[in-house]
Amino acid sequence: MYKTLQNYIPIQAVHQVIDLLNHDNLTVKIKSERKTRHGDYKRLPNGKHQITVNSNLNNYRFLITLIHEIAHFEAYKTYGKNIKPHGREWKHTFQHLMLPFLNPEVFPIQLLPLLAKHFKNPKASSDTDTQLALALKQFDEPNDKTFIFELPLGSTFKLYNGRVFKKVGKRTKRFECIELSSGKLYLFNPNAEVELVN
Repeated sequence: MYKTLQNYIPIQAVHQVIDLLNHDNLTVKIKSERKTRHGDYKRLPNGKHQITVNSNLNNYRFLITLIHEIAHFEAYKTYGKNIKPHGREWKHTFQHLMLPFLNPEVFPIQLLPLLAKHFKNPKASSDTDTQLALALKQFDEPNDKTFIFELPLGSTFKLYNGRVFKKVGKRTKRFECIELSSGKLYLFNPNAEVELVN
């Protein structure tokens, strides 16, 4: 596991993460990219537990996602199965597990204030924290995606599933976009990644 993990997370975090994963009933699988999630946790029918994380994440996002999923496992073990997936118990567990990693040996110094702010009240996805998602994106491999907030009004863009939209307005926190095929209005987070259509 050590050799595998050092390809995906900052090297200074590997030993601590291995300690967290040191449970007979827990397995971690690294998956190819899934568009709808970075990772997930589930209790298997045989009573064992499985975490999956996408292989295409940069080291810092991979680490945050892995700890996010370990927090689901730990919260389940501590509080039982009747808790909300991203409720108070999970948040507390995630904060507690993440704290030892929030230092300049693991994360670049410019990410630490954003991570500290995020972990005061962690959300179900770090993607909904626009500032943190943008900062983490700087460490991604270059791609042809752009964020919705970067597009001028009137721009046409498409999603990974081929659906095409036009950006038409802005609300307090999200952007209004019309799906061209149906004429329906949808709201998008500012940091949704899309592909510009010329």
